[in-house]
Amino acid sequence: MNYKTIAQETLDIEAQTLLYAAQNIHQDFEHAVEIILNCKGKLIVTGVGKSGLIGAKMAATFASTGTPSFFLHPTEALHGDLGMIGKEDVVLAISYSGESEELSSILPHIQRFETPIIGMTRNRESTLAKYSDRVIDLLVKKEACPLDVAPTSSTTLTLALGDALAVCLMRARNFQKSDFASYHPGGALGKRLFIKVSDLMKRENIPMVGKDTSVKDAILAISEGRIGTVLITDEEQKLLALVSDGDIRRALMREDFSLDDAVFQYATHHPMSIDNEDMLASEALVLIEEKKIQLLVVTDTNKKVKGVLHIHTLIEKGIS
Repeated sequence: MNYKTIAQETLDIEAQTLLYAAQNIHQDFEHAVEIILNCKGKLIVTGVGKSGLIGAKMAATFASTGTPSFFLHPTEALHGDLGMIGKEDVVLAISYSGESEELSSILPHIQRFETPIIGMTRNRESTLAKYSDRVIDLLVKKEACPLDVAPTSSTTLTLALGDALAVCLMRARNFQKSDFASYHPGGALGKRLFIKVSDLMKRENIPMVGKDTSVKDAILAISEGRIGTVLITDEEQKLLALVSDGDIRRALMREDFSLDDAVFQYATHHPMSIDNEDMLASEALVLIEEKKIQLLVVTDTNKKVKGVLHIHTLIEKGIS
């Protein structure tokens, strides 16, 4: 049995379903977008079985892209949760056949609330279509299932149409990356747009020594500081230089090296630093990578040390 061919046939059937639907978008789709845009409440998605699973994903997509939304199971609605639907809400009801018993049971009650209903179904003569203010067609010629029974092409199309609705709403609302990040503060985009240097930098127990400190004592400070580096500062803790464990290793190769030497002579003078702790952590990472350094020193405008930011901290916190 050639599974590769079967997979290709499956994807081709579903792709053709999507293309056919794209070429036959009904005007009701545009009206549905307008209804949702004018909604002062929430978009409530409902459906049973596979349609319910797709509906739950739709609700999550809507909610994360600027349209307040949640999924309501028709059975739960029949047993008290209908109270979650208000007059200012909009209901998006999904049923491929349009005759789901559980869904059909709640439609008269929703209509009684004068809540707009947008139906997603293949049948404009179905119970769902008759109760709907607008109908989004599920135009499926053939399921990818070899028996033409299991929901395959139909669920793919339903999911894609939900995405199309979400994208239309995003475009209409001019939904930006910063808006998306606000709904996903723990995600990669949220971290890039909101986490600042001040949120991650080390402020306390920063290893610092004076310019006359010996190499031997500087090595002890590096070991105790556990950031692989010691800062060299003046009496007012203003940054003068820094010495990394790599600098010490390179110094060991010199014939005139001594542990009693002043560490300042082996230091990196005028190291990279910033005086803006409100800089985005993602921007700090770019700076660290461009300068090929591991540690970024944070100072005030007078070069007094306020903290340090290590590349390992950025990586651990998922900044990219």
